[in-house]
Amino acid sequence: MTQRIALVTGGSRGLGKNAALKLADKGTDILFTYHSQQQAALDVVAEIEQKGRKAAAIQLNVGDTAGFVAFAAEVKTQLQTRWNRQTFDYLVNNAGIGLYAPFADTSEEMFDELMRIHFKGPFFLTQHLLPLINEGGRILNVSTGLARFALPGYAAYASMKGAMEVLTRYQAKELGARGISVNAIAPGAIETDFGGGRLRDNKELNAYVASQTALGRAGLPDDIGDAIAALLSDELAWMTAQRIEVSGGMFL
Repeated sequence: MTQRIALVTGGSRGLGKNAALKLADKGTDILFTYHSQQQAALDVVAEIEQKGRKAAAIQLNVGDTAGFVAFAAEVKTQLQTRWNRQTFDYLVNNAGIGLYAPFADTSEEMFDELMRIHFKGPFFLTQHLLPLINEGGRILNVSTGLARFALPGYAAYASMKGAMEVLTRYQAKELGARGISVNAIAPGAIETDFGGGRLRDNKELNAYVASQTALGRAGLPDDIGDAIAALLSDELAWMTAQRIEVSGGMFL
């Protein structure tokens, strides 16, 4: 069987890093992007290589479509030089930021930044990478539980993720002829540095989330990394156009 390669955006920290490591544990080689934390990215490369897998990190600002042509060219170069390959197998659109603001206080600048990073970026980045995705490959878009339930302060952020869920179905429909499956994973509240680490560092918020979750606690990065690795497994290759929430049962 040909060695599987995954490209994970935002892989130097948080859920992206966890997903990259979990995929490496399953035997997948990793390409991933980082925005500004080069040393953190190099540390992740080293950690993946310690697992016996190949890895490479490429700088990318997902919110700047002007850089996508050069990025796709660099991906092609890395595939050729490190793997002697023309294509990769799995694309995980994970990179993102958290901006917390009530609907009434959300500025146009905040809205535009979220749109560039969480919707326009993944839309056109995936488009640019299509020639490099294997026939029969997989795309996994990262959404959020907030696209199903509403918590004040996330109107713009969740709206972009809702748009990604609709896009997921269209991608699945249009890319199915190439055997490419497309799904969306929707994490619940997870203890990471996302959004300034609000959930991780605020005990009251953490306790509230736990009280509203069927399994009785907030999520951990491993919960999502393991789920991403499972969703990209061969056993789920027939699943496409689905939104899979991994939240421990928040707000049921």
